[in-house]
Amino acid sequence: MNIIVTGGAGFIGGNFCHYMTKKYPEDTILCIDKLTYAGNMETLAPIMELPNFKFFQTDIANRDAIYQIFEGEKPDIVVNFAAESHVDRSIKDPEVFLRTNVIGTGVMLDACRKYGIKRYHQVSTDEVYGDLPLDRPDLFFTEETPIHTSSPYSASKASADLLVQAYARTYQMPCTISRCSNNYGPYHFPEKFIPLIIANALNDKLLPVYGKGENVRDWLYVEDHCIAIDLIIRKGTEGEVYNIGGHNERTNLEVVKTVLSELDKPESLISYVTDRPGHDRRYAIDPAKIHKELGWLPATTFSEGIKKTVRWYLENRTWWENIISGEYADYYQKMYGNR
Repeated sequence: MNIIVTGGAGFIGGNFCHYMTKKYPEDTILCIDKLTYAGNMETLAPIMELPNFKFFQTDIANRDAIYQIFEGEKPDIVVNFAAESHVDRSIKDPEVFLRTNVIGTGVMLDACRKYGIKRYHQVSTDEVYGDLPLDRPDLFFTEETPIHTSSPYSASKASADLLVQAYARTYQMPCTISRCSNNYGPYHFPEKFIPLIIANALNDKLLPVYGKGENVRDWLYVEDHCIAIDLIIRKGTEGEVYNIGGHNERTNLEVVKTVLSELDKPESLISYVTDRPGHDRRYAIDPAKIHKELGWLPATTFSEGIKKTVRWYLENRTWWENIISGEYADYYQKMYGNR
């Protein structure tokens, strides 16, 4: 099969390209990425020369370019990872999130409708559900939880989900959606929470923690996420939403202390900064549906996954040091310098 992976030079999309090219050498992975600040060709370097991998640099909102790829490559499956995904950036500049996450999704859906595909899969987020109270650990997001967004980012992802569902119903397109909890692992862009903490700690810089660090996230090791998506595109029921969660809930402060312990760094590096506007309190996913229908469960515990992640960043310093020496350094100063 020919499988389009949009956003394939990003964190989760890049890991998915690595996973798929290795597991299915008979399939061709067609990677599309605009190469914005979060897209990194170094992430794809180990697979760029493989005979079953092709790379196209373009914007998924560029209709002519996307249609040309569809005409030339005749894809069977589309997995749409491409998205602006950083909440703080969405608060600062919402418009770019609307272009990529909503208009871009619409263009991809139109291409699938025009040229025909066996499956379109939208990679979404648990953030479309809003948040859960800290004092109700018995509550979890299910596929039936109403959408209740908190940021321009999550609102743009929810909009894309609704568009996918509309195309599935109106045009009978074979679509699926997955909503995942927070991912972590190799190739994670250094502005994100866990790699930011690792990079700062290694450089003995302060570790910015919003508020009191009490916000809770459900952490999912990225390879487990890739396995789940692979199952959905091959065996998932058309028209369905699948929640993908790690069963690894931790407060932000617990995560920071775990990383510091792994690196043998002092907790005095922790710096509490002004909380983010509309900061969601707790995310927690119930993955019972994907377990029951497709047999998926996360294989990686947080303690195991964080050790593997820290080890990767120690062994691949050039990858993330090249990033934080550029545009990211300016952005970091703007976001955290005055807090």
